[in-house]
Formats: sequence, C-alpha cells, structure tokens
Amino acid sequence: MNFQIAEFKAAYGKSTQIPPSDLPEIVFSGKSNVGKSSLINKLLCRKSMARVSAKPGKTATINFFALQEAYFVDLPGYGYAQVSQAEKRRWAELVEGYFAQERKIALVVQICDMRHPPTANDITMIDFLYQNHYPFIVALTKQDKLKKTQQQERLSALQEELSDYPDIILCPCSSQNGDGIDAIRQRIVEALPTMPPAEESC
Repeated sequence: MNFQIAEFKAAYGKSTQIPPSDLPEIVFSGKSNVGKSSLINKLLCRKSMARVSAKPGKTATINFFALQEAYFVDLPGYGYAQVSQAEKRRWAELVEGYFAQERKIALVVQICDMRHPPTANDITMIDFLYQNHYPFIVALTKQDKLKKTQQQERLSALQEELSDYPDIILCPCSSQNGDGIDAIRQRIVEALPTMPPAEESC
C-alpha cells in the first residue's frame, strides 16, 4: 500500500451530504489540538494535506482524503470549550450521523495525547467504539515531548486508565520525529482486506 498517493477528496458539513462508501474508510477521531491533522499528514508523507489549524476547534467538517485503496476520514475535533453550544450540537449531529450510516469502516484511529490521562470525551469515544464493536486503535501522540522513562511511565498508566477495555491497542507515536508512524501504517494495512504490506516509509 502506497501512502504517498493521496489527495483531498471533499469536506462535508452535514452528514446527509456524505455519499455512500465505495472504499474502506480509515477514520481519525480525537479532541481539538491533539495533533490529528499532523498525524494524518505524517502518515501520508505530506506537510499540509490535512490543514493544521492555529485555532483549536476550527475544523467543523468531515474531511475525506482519497488513497488508492481507501479513504482517510478526518472527523472534527471535540472538546474545545470556547465553541458555542449550537456549534457543538452541529458537530455531534455530524459525527453521530456519519457513524449511523452503513459505512465501510475498516479502522478507527482514536487519538489521545500521551502526556495526559484520557479526557472524559476521549473515554466517551473509546467506549462508543468498544461497545459498538468498531475495530480501533489508540494513537498516543506527542511521544517526543516525553523522556524515555516518562514514556514508559505514561504507557503503563494509560494501560491502567483504559483497563475497562481489554486488549486495547495503544500505539505511541510522534508526528515530529516519525516514531511509531510505520507501526500505525502497518495497523492500517492489516485492517484493509487483502492488502500488500505498507511500502517503505517516506
């Protein structure tokens, strides 16, 4: 699978606008400012495929990026306190409407900041994925902000903090130095039907 062949497909502000699935979908979910766009860009070997907003909570659409074998689906970030209640409701309808459709979801990459315990919204999302049997991994971003000993301490703590979800897959990573990116690419490849291995990283 070649992660470097990708293009922006479309952005949708209402779930009713989203066309039916015609390829498997790799879905990216996480709170605002957790590094979701940076992770997508790193996976795709691009600098600005997914726009990295200077202002948290600015992305208010579901964005589709087309690869040869699948779509990357970037959900709007949640949990930004300064967004109006009306806008939060619109985002909720958008995301809930997406998951309510009959979609070819191959994997959800749930993104959490490795430096901190999962937020209440993170737990809500993880619980939703777990209870509804969606295949998912937890990408732990900003690994590079921690020293090696701190990384191990946080990984152990996260295993305890998420102990209600047996066999949860935690993937520490850094969009800055590339640590863990190939491992996430491999998880994506394994989630897709009859896919050859990921090609050499960029």
